[in-house]
Amino acid sequence: MLENPPYPSLSRRTVLQATGAAAVAGYLATAANPASAQEASAENSLVTYPVPEGVEQNDSFNVRVRTSKGEWQPLGVYNTHLKMIDANTGAGPLHDSAVAYFDFTGTAEVQVTYTKGAIENARIRPLSHEIEPTVDDDSLKFTISEPRKLVIEVNDEVYDCLHLIANPIETDAPSADDPSVVYFGPGVHTGEGIAVASGQTVYIAGGAVVKRNIRFNGVENATLRGRGMIYGVEWGAAPVESSKNILIDGITIMNNPTGNAFNIAESQQVTVRNLNYFSSARWGDGIDIFSSSDVLIDGAFMRSSDDCIAVYAHRWEYYGDVRNITIQNSVLWADVAHPINIGTHGNSDEPEVLENITISNLDILDHREPQLDYQGCIALNPGDSNLVRNVRIQDIRIEDFRWGQIIHFRVTYNPTYNTSIGRGIESVFVKNLSYDGNNASTAMMLGYDAEHAVKDVVFQNFTVNGKVISDTAGKPRWYKTTDMVPMHVNEHVTGLRFLDSTTAPSDTAPTLVAAETMETTAGAPTIYTISATGFPETFAASGLPEGLAVDAATGVVAGAPAKAGTYDVVVSAANASGIAEQAVQITVQ
Repeated sequence: MLENPPYPSLSRRTVLQATGAAAVAGYLATAANPASAQEASAENSLVTYPVPEGVEQNDSFNVRVRTSKGEWQPLGVYNTHLKMIDANTGAGPLHDSAVAYFDFTGTAEVQVTYTKGAIENARIRPLSHEIEPTVDDDSLKFTISEPRKLVIEVNDEVYDCLHLIANPIETDAPSADDPSVVYFGPGVHTGEGIAVASGQTVYIAGGAVVKRNIRFNGVENATLRGRGMIYGVEWGAAPVESSKNILIDGITIMNNPTGNAFNIAESQQVTVRNLNYFSSARWGDGIDIFSSSDVLIDGAFMRSSDDCIAVYAHRWEYYGDVRNITIQNSVLWADVAHPINIGTHGNSDEPEVLENITISNLDILDHREPQLDYQGCIALNPGDSNLVRNVRIQDIRIEDFRWGQIIHFRVTYNPTYNTSIGRGIESVFVKNLSYDGNNASTAMMLGYDAEHAVKDVVFQNFTVNGKVISDTAGKPRWYKTTDMVPMHVNEHVTGLRFLDSTTAPSDTAPTLVAAETMETTAGAPTIYTISATGFPETFAASGLPEGLAVDAATGVVAGAPAKAGTYDVVVSAANASGIAEQAVQITVQ
C-alpha cells in the first residue's frame, strides 16, 4: 500500500474555479437560475451539465432529455474505461464506455442515438424497473418518473453501453461564499490533494471535474457532496480514516489509474449516498470498509474492476471489529471479482468480529470472476480468525451474470491472503433473494471443519428462475433441497433451512443485541442498527429524535437529528413468535 500523500489543510473558505473569478460569478448566477434548466414548474424541472473542455468524451451515443412539455436538451457524454480479465493470460483488456447524468423532477423523456449503426436489440437495466424502450432504427426512447441509475445496452454490448444517472434536483447546494465550504465550480480542477478539516464541506458542482484526492483523516462532521466528479486520481479518491460523522453524497468517481474509490477505515458514523463509481484499475475496488462501525452505503451505482464493496476487519495499519454496516438501495456490477465480499482479512493474533451487517434492496447486474475460490455475487469468506455473524440479506435481485456463483459462504484459509482459518459464519438470514439466468455455476456453502463451521443460515423465499427453493417444495425424495439451486453444502454446515414465503423463520422470539446508548451531533448523518438474533421479520422505534427514521424491514435507523438533547428511545424486533424491546438513550450534542 502506498503512503498517504501530503495534503494541505484548507481551514478557511476557498472558491476553486478553473476559469477564474468571472466564471465563478457566472456560475453563481447560473446556479440560481440555470441556463440549462428548462422553464418549467417545480414539479417538472430539468438541469443538465456540459462536459468541461479537455475531458474525454464518448462518441458511441448521442443523448437528449426533456421534460414532458420542454425542449430537448443535449447531455454531455463522458468516456470511462472498463476492464475484462482474460482468464487464459491474466491480461486485463480495457474497453471504452459511456456515462451521462442529469437532474430532474417530475417526468423525463430520454432519447438515445447509437452512432455506430442500427439498433438490432436493446434493453434497459436493472430489469426490475421494467423500462421498455421504443426503438426506431438507430435511436431509442423511454420515460422515467423518478431518479434512476440505468444501463442502456444496445446490440448485446456490455462494455460499449451507456450508463445514465438520473438524479433528483439539488435543493440545498451551499453558497460559494460560505466560510466553511471548499467550492469547485464547473470546469477542470487540478492540484494537490485536499485534507478536509472538521466541520468543513467540500462541494463539487455539476459540470466540475476535480483531479485531486479529497481526504478525511482524523476529522468530524465533514462532508463531500455535489453533482460533479473526482476523476483520474491515484490510490483512493476520497478516503475516510479515523473520522466520525462523515457524509459523502452525490458525486461520481471514474478513470482512476490505480486503486479503489476509497477506504472507510477505523471510522464511525459514515454515510455514503448516491455515489457513482466506474473503474478499470488493478485492485479497482469500489468501497473497502476496514475496522469501522455504523456505516451506511445508500443509493450507489458501482461498476468496478474488483469487488464493488468489501467489508474487512484488520488489514495494513487498520485494527478493530466491524459492526452495524448497511448496504442498501444500490446497483452493483463487478467486471472482476465480487459485487459484495465480506470477511477475508483480519487479525489472527487478536481475532476480530464482523457483525450486524444488513444488505437490502439491491440489483446485481453482473459478476465475472474466473477464480473458483473467490466467486459469489454475495460472498462471506472469513479468514484470519474472523467471525462473521448476524448478517441480514434481503430483497436482492440478481440478473444473469457472465461468470460466477449466486452466493459463496465459506470459512476459509488461503495462504496468499490469510495467516489462519476463519472462526466461522453464524446466523445469516437471506430473504427474498432471486436469480434469473442460466450462467450461474454451483453455489458453495462450506465450513472448514467442525470447529470452523457455518451455522444457522436460513433462506426464505429464495427463487431461481421463478422457482421457490424450499425444503417443502415438491422434488424426488433422493434429491437434496440444495440440488435444486444447485448448491454444494459440506458436512461442516449445520442449521441450514430453505423456507417458502409463508413459513416463519424462527419458532422463538428475537433477542436484541443492539447498543443501549448512542451519541451523535445535531445535523450530522447518523446510523443506528436495531440488531437482533432469532431472525426478526419487522422492526420499530419510538421516541426517535426529529430527523431520524427507522426502516421497518431492516431495523436501520438513519437520517440527521434536528436538535440537541437526550432522547429515551424504545426499539423492538419481532417475528411470528414474539417481540423483543430495549431502551436506548440517544444523546445529540
